Amino acid sequence: MPLTWFDAIQLCNDLSDRDGLARAYTVEGRSVRWSLEAEGYRLPTEAEWEYACRAGTTTPTYGPLQRVAWTGLDDVNAPQPSGTKEPNGWGLYDMLGNVWEWCWDYADPARYGEYRSLRGGGWADEPWSVRASVRRGSAPDAVLEDVGVRLARGAVGMTGDAAAQGWSHEADRRRATVRGPVPVGWTPLREIAY
Repeated sequence: MPLTWFDAIQLCNDLSDRDGLARAYTVEGRSVRWSLEAEGYRLPTEAEWEYACRAGTTTPTYGPLQRVAWTGLDDVNAPQPSGTKEPNGWGLYDMLGNVWEWCWDYADPARYGEYRSLRGGGWADEPWSVRASVRRGSAPDAVLEDVGVRLARGAVGMTGDAAAQGWSHEADRRRATVRGPVPVGWTPLREIAY
């Protein structure tokens, strides 16, 4: 079942509640704050996701693509059962292909406002798009048939911290601020709820 980014955030909080863990997220309307000191379930940062995907490798994929990932080469018309292709070196299945996975980070706040990052590639994507370094973004309330979630868990900072695991609130704010001329037809979005 496809999940929006907001659905994924709610899933993290629900699982944290179920397991008696401090929630990672505080949600107020469309605004979501991450409590870095919370031990509950959360979305990985892009840096965490890529580190887990690569599993110590430095190549675009952690194995021959047709053996590790469902892509457009497989001629399937929906996500496939998880774990039916080979895992990466750390035993993680479907880090590439099958479904894109939501991450915490903004995709490009200057251009796309509140869009969030997706990593991993999907079952219908061309092989060149299913690589450890490829990213895409989408609206946090978009329902996409090739998007799912992989959860992380645990504290990564102290109370009041605004940076962890390759993500920084301040870096998001800087990326949302466009200075100087912009390309013709390009309208930056400057109003972002942080």
